[in-house]
Amino acid sequence: MKSLQSKFAILLLCFSLLLPTLASAHEVKTTGPAPDLQIALGQLLGEHAYLAIIAMQKGYDGSADFGDAAAALGKNTDDLSAAIASVYGQPAGDAFKPIWSSHIGYFVDYVKATVAKDEAGRLKAIAELEDYRMKQAEFFNKANPAFFDKTAIADGLKMHITHLLDAFNAYVNKDYDMAYTDARTAYAHMFMTAAALASGIEAQFPEKFPAATVKSPGIDLRAGLGQLLGEHATLAVLAMQKGINGAPDFAAAAGALGKNTDDLTAAIASVYGQSAGEAFKPIWSSHIGYFVDYVKATAAKDETGRTKAVAELEEYRMEQAEFFNMANPTYFKTAAIADGLKMHIDHLLQAFNAYVNKDYAKTYSDERTAYAHMFMTASALAGGIVAQFPEKFHGPAAPTSPTTSIWMKIGSGALTINGTTTWMDVAPFMKDGNTFIPLRYLGEAIGAEVTWDAATQTAWVKTGGNTATFWIGKPYMELNGQRKEIGTQIFLQGGRTQVPLRFITELLGWDVTWNESDWSIMLTKQMAMEMGHSH
Repeated sequence: MKSLQSKFAILLLCFSLLLPTLASAHEVKTTGPAPDLQIALGQLLGEHAYLAIIAMQKGYDGSADFGDAAAALGKNTDDLSAAIASVYGQPAGDAFKPIWSSHIGYFVDYVKATVAKDEAGRLKAIAELEDYRMKQAEFFNKANPAFFDKTAIADGLKMHITHLLDAFNAYVNKDYDMAYTDARTAYAHMFMTAAALASGIEAQFPEKFPAATVKSPGIDLRAGLGQLLGEHATLAVLAMQKGINGAPDFAAAAGALGKNTDDLTAAIASVYGQSAGEAFKPIWSSHIGYFVDYVKATAAKDETGRTKAVAELEEYRMEQAEFFNMANPTYFKTAAIADGLKMHIDHLLQAFNAYVNKDYAKTYSDERTAYAHMFMTASALAGGIVAQFPEKFHGPAAPTSPTTSIWMKIGSGALTINGTTTWMDVAPFMKDGNTFIPLRYLGEAIGAEVTWDAATQTAWVKTGGNTATFWIGKPYMELNGQRKEIGTQIFLQGGRTQVPLRFITELLGWDVTWNESDWSIMLTKQMAMEMGHSH
C-alpha cells in the first residue's frame, strides 16, 4: 500500500505541472509548478542513477534480490514516463518509455558480458548505449526544438552513461572507494540534468511557468536539501544491506554515507552558521551509528541489542527535533519534526528487515518510499527556513543569464556548483605555484564537453563554440587552432589529466577568486540558458 501511495503522490506531483501558478510576481515560493517540476525530475532521475548502480552490482554478484532491484528501476521508469506524459501528452510518454527502457537493458547486457568475460559483448553493449543516447536526444529535441539542443542533450547522456559504467567498472575491479565516488557523481549529475530539462520546459511553456516563479534561492534550497536527504536514505539502505552480508564494499558504502553527512552539515551551516553545523553533525551521525548497531545485532541474533538500537533511535529523533526547533522555534515544531523522523527511521528499518527476511519486493518498495519521503521532508524544511528568513530566500527571479558559481578548495574533494556539492576522486593541489584540477571534473563544472584520446594523449575541451586542445607533457595548448603558452606542462596524476585551473578558466571567460585564508577558490561566470553537458 505504501508503494502505491508513493507512486500516486509522484504522479500527482507530475500532473500538477499542468496547473496554473498561484505565485505572485513579487513573492517566489518554494512550491508551485516550476519548482515542483525541477524537484520531481531531480527526484526521479536521481533515483534512476542509484537504482541502476545497485541493480548492476546485484547483477554482477548474482544476488538473490537482483530481480527486485531491477523491478524497482522499472517502476522508476514508469514514473518518469508519466512525468513526460504530464508535460507533452500521453503519446509522448508512450514514445519515451521504450527508448529510456532500452538503455537500462543495455546496462544489463554490459553486466552479463562482464560476468562472462565476453569483451565482444561489452563492446556491443557500449555501442548500443551510443545508439540509445542519440535516439533519446532526438526525442527531446523533437518535443522542444527551440530549447533542447540535440547535440547538447546527447553529450549530457554520454556523461550519464560514463558515470554509471565508471561506477560499475570500479566495483568489478574492487576499487570500492572509487565505485561510490563515481556513484555519488552520477547521482549529483542527474540533478544538474533535471535543472536543465526544467529550464527548457519552462522556457517552452512560459504561460504555465511565469518567469518570476521559476528561480529563487528558496527553490535552490529545497532542491539541494532533497538531493542530499534522498541520497542519505538510499545510501543508508544499501550500507545496511552490505553490512548484514559482510560485503567487502561495506566500508566504502558507509564512507559515502559519511560524505553525504558532511554535505548536509555544510547545508545546515550555510543557513544557521558554522556553530549550528558543528552541533548538527554529531546528532545526525549518531542515528547512522544506531542503524549500524541494529545491523550488527541482527547479524548476531542479539534481540536485546536490536531493542537497544531502536531505543537509541527514539532518543535520537527527539534530540534532532529539538535541534531544529531551537534553530527555528516559530516554524519548526518539535513534535511534528519528531513524527517525520519516526517515519524516516521506520522506513529504513522496514526496508532492512524485509531484506533480512528475503522479502525483496518489499525491500525495494520500502526503499523507494524512504527515498520519496526525504523529498517531502526537504520541502517542509525549506518552507520553514524560507518563512524564517524571507529577506534571504524570497529574492527576485534569476536573470535570463544567471551567474554560475563554482567553489572548490585545495586538498578537498568537494566541488560545489550553484550550491550543489559533488565529489572529485583527486582533490585540487598546488604545484610550482599553479593550482591543478582534474580536467574531467573541471569540464563537468563549467558545462564543457571533454573528450580524450589515449593513443595520442590528447584532450579536447569544447564550450560556448570554443575548442581548447591539450597534450600530456606539453607546456602549450591550442584555442580554436591558435597556440597559447601555458607556462607549465599538462600531466597525468591519480589517473586523471591535470590542468592549471586559472589558465583554462580565464581563457574561457571565467572569473577566478582566490581566498588565501582557507585556500578556497571561487569561479563565476554569466551563463546563457542552455543544457549543461560535459564528460
